[in-house]
Order: sequence, then structure tokens, then C-alpha cells
Amino acid sequence: MASVTGYPTSSDIYLELEGRKVAVVQSYTARAAKSSTPIEAFGEAEPIATINGQCQYTLELTRLYATDDAIRDGIDFYALADFSLVICKPDRKVIYSGCNWSAIAEEGKLGAMVAEKVTVVARKRMEVVA
Repeated sequence: MASVTGYPTSSDIYLELEGRKVAVVQSYTARAAKSSTPIEAFGEAEPIATINGQCQYTLELTRLYATDDAIRDGIDFYALADFSLVICKPDRKVIYSGCNWSAIAEEGKLGAMVAEKVTVVARKRMEVVA
């Protein structure tokens, strides 16, 4: 088994839009939920099988900082749509794509382009070996 060293830093967790890094993220929490449907058979007391449904990925992002390029381009976190969250780990990248935000909470500080908490729903999750 390969030894894994190091932990992701805020420069290793970022939002990407059209191939450009638009914001770095201080921390995240990821949740995956999958529905499942029981298959019932006449005369059976319990389901005979279950059918897996679709996965839904919900991510809670904390302290998003817009990159200098994104600020120059006039980024608006409220206008972001169909972006990706990229998490670089020592041995792989985890990419959540087709993301859209569902909630944004801000804390105002003069001159800072920061969103405190952003809840994101992703369409797809994939891992890429580094």
C-alpha cells in the first residue's frame, strides 16, 4: 500500500468555471445520498430486492475567496452556474461537476470578496488518479 502524506490546503480546494480557477475554498463537507426502492412480492413478508436510485451530492463549502483574475472579471458568486469543485488529495483529485449553488451565506468585511458558506448540489462525482 502506498504511503499517503499531506492534507489538502485551501489552494488545493477550488471552484473551476470553464477551465479557470475562480475561487479557493478553505474547507468543505461532502454528503452523498442515494435513494433505493424496495421490490415487493405477493405473499412475502419482506422485500425480495432493492433497486438503487440516483446519487445526489451535497457540498457545504466554507470561506470561498475569489481569485484575483475572477475579481478583475467581476465574479458574482450568485451568478455562478454549472461549475466544478476540485479537491486535490495527495494521490488523486476528486471532481464534483455540474455544480449549482442552493444557498449562500455571507459575512461582510470591507474590501473582501468572500462568501462564508455556500451549499452546492453536484450532478456528478469522479476521482482521477494523480
